[in-house]
Amino acid sequence: MANHQFDFSENKVSRKTLAQQVEEKIIDLLITNKMKPGDKLPPELELVDMLGVSRPVMREAISSLESLGIVKRKTRDGTYFTEKISSKPFSAMLSLMSGNIEAIIEARMTLELGLVTFAAEKMSENELDQLQATIQAIEESKDDNYGEHDLKFHQIIAQSVANPILQGMMDSLHLTHAKVNTRIKFREKEKTVEHHLAIYDALKNRDSVRAYQEMYNHLTFVREKVLQTEE
Repeated sequence: MANHQFDFSENKVSRKTLAQQVEEKIIDLLITNKMKPGDKLPPELELVDMLGVSRPVMREAISSLESLGIVKRKTRDGTYFTEKISSKPFSAMLSLMSGNIEAIIEARMTLELGLVTFAAEKMSENELDQLQATIQAIEESKDDNYGEHDLKFHQIIAQSVANPILQGMMDSLHLTHAKVNTRIKFREKEKTVEHHLAIYDALKNRDSVRAYQEMYNHLTFVREKVLQTEE
């Protein structure tokens, strides 16, 4: 095995948010051009030794990077930076900021408020039907288990705009949906349905101003709910 030239020894990670710090160190290999998209990462034991962390911490960090599309694990062949990581700078930033839920929510609000105004102009009848189906699925869900349908509602809106730059940014943010979702301890399905119906109605009527207002009301509601839990 070739001896890797990069050196982590100057500042091994502390015990604070260990997995997140490991993610930062690994991403730093790309940022500093010590490794490139498509390159194979050192073996797990070598990384563990370099960073002075446990194997469970290392595995948690790699799993997080994999969920963000930054690395890819190949069976019996190791872990690689994905070939197209250079086209996903937003994913890398999200990985570094993964513990800052408030920042993630604010970024999502900023993007979705812009997206929904364009969606009012561009959304097809088929996409409107898909939106309506997600609302019905939420209504029919049991035990407040409707996160997947909620996410689908927002994904349809993002996809309808057909802007690959914005789509890439929203895809990255939607990967954090599960993390944000787990912070909500008390759900209000009726409120979610009410908000989604209002957004759907504004989109169906091609009313971009009202679509913006209704999306703002919904995302503000979600933001307050999540941040109350954080306190």
